[in-house]
Amino acid sequence: MSITDNIKEAQLLCSANISALASPIDPGDTGAMAELAAASRYSLEGLGKLMRPMLSFSAAKALATDDPYLLSYTTTALELIHTYSLIHDDLPAMDDDDTRRGKPSLHEAYDEATAILVGDGLQARAFELLADAPDLSAEQKIRMIKVLAQASGFEGMVGGQYIDIQAVDSAMSLKDLKAMHDMKTGALIRASLALGGIVANATDEQLTALDDYGRHIGLAFQVVDDILDAEGDSETLGKTAGKDLEANKPTYVKLLGLDGAKTEAQRLLKAALEPLEMFGESAEQLRELARYIVERDR
Repeated sequence: MSITDNIKEAQLLCSANISALASPIDPGDTGAMAELAAASRYSLEGLGKLMRPMLSFSAAKALATDDPYLLSYTTTALELIHTYSLIHDDLPAMDDDDTRRGKPSLHEAYDEATAILVGDGLQARAFELLADAPDLSAEQKIRMIKVLAQASGFEGMVGGQYIDIQAVDSAMSLKDLKAMHDMKTGALIRASLALGGIVANATDEQLTALDDYGRHIGLAFQVVDDILDAEGDSETLGKTAGKDLEANKPTYVKLLGLDGAKTEAQRLLKAALEPLEMFGESAEQLRELARYIVERDR
């Protein structure tokens, strides 16, 4: 599926925000700090799909809030957390991948220590941005910080990544596979939607609907990733294809077969679209993103 003009516009807005807000390091610094800044910039060059910032922006838009400045700190924080997680996932002690976003992973371009520290720095910067977010109340900031911390930590990405590492060369039921990916991939996607909702002062009912959408589209994202890992090529994906099969990891393709995984992705897409009905036409960008997630080729 091609990216629509609406999605392209959201990508450009999010990319501009990230470029402006990502690093607090003074461009005039020299020596070691200049090298650290260069490594940080390298990790954020050629950004990927910017799916999480766009989901957050689109959630707020569904609630009639689409001020790029108001959302800039939130969307940038989300991409910094996502990028930090990719840097650490690629490390030899984790997924051991030497390619990311079509170029050498950060630990290959620099070294492992630099990659760990840049990842740590991006994570810290994300929470600093949420604390500094302009025109939001203290209550909104605290809620966002808690949501993002839970999605990033033991209940979310960290826990999911640990389960994933332990699952190599072992059998896993479909139920357990879904639970793992709801943590590893889905938690940050759901947090992205929640942050957009919090910025837009969503009601509890609206936040529940956004979370329901996010829960299904987060799983769909991973199902499609597994399909692309089995079908895609490294050049198109921008990362090593066939990595999960080579590592003998449990995947949706392994458990359901290729056709079964594609059917599951379509089922999850349908389920994700249903809770958006309460928002009417204002949620059209969220619908476009859901279709793009399922029908993408990278």
